[in-house]
Amino acid sequence: MSPARITRLLVIRHGETLWNREGRIQGHINIPLSPLGLLQAERLAEALRDEAVDAVYSSDLQRAQQTAAALALGRPLEVQASVALRERHFGTFEGLTWEEIHARDPDSAVRWKRREPEFRVGGGESLVELQARCVGELTRIARLHPGAQVAIIAHGGVLDCFYRAAVGLPLAAARSWVMGNASINRLLFADGQFSLVGWNDDQHLTGLGSADDGLAAPPRPT
Repeated sequence: MSPARITRLLVIRHGETLWNREGRIQGHINIPLSPLGLLQAERLAEALRDEAVDAVYSSDLQRAQQTAAALALGRPLEVQASVALRERHFGTFEGLTWEEIHARDPDSAVRWKRREPEFRVGGGESLVELQARCVGELTRIARLHPGAQVAIIAHGGVLDCFYRAAVGLPLAAARSWVMGNASINRLLFADGQFSLVGWNDDQHLTGLGSADDGLAAPPRPT
């Protein structure tokens, strides 16, 4: 296939926040990067400094916007914010830790951990709804930039959907892959299909340390 028809995608989770470190669910709550998260964003930008990036898209939430701004700095690019790239809406569970959720609503905690695709966790968004929203947006972006390389800064739950779309895994399948803060993940889009090139490249973060292992599912909320 001609390279002019292929879109190269850098899909990146935002840098660490203090709530990541505390194991507290963020969802749509607008949390900024921690000092470590800001350093991670700087390291990410440096790691990609010599690569051509033709466009930068980001969730409109602050933690993603700050990460995207670091990547776009020094490039003739404006970060394009998208509500469709937001994290999953966790409803009444937002702001809580996994332990608090399990204590308050153990039945819902079990259903969430079981990854029931239609379950609206905390009364918020289901996995089916999240997947339709964010993979639909990734497809739209990829179609806009054939032959280009595009960076997309989003969230753990969103990247989980991207990974599943690229490798053909159902929403209910247990997660075994890592999605570390500010790690680099690479996809291709061609003929209406996503494929996986590389995942969770975090060599640029060596020495920084983190309390979050990137498993953005119970008991590791995003």
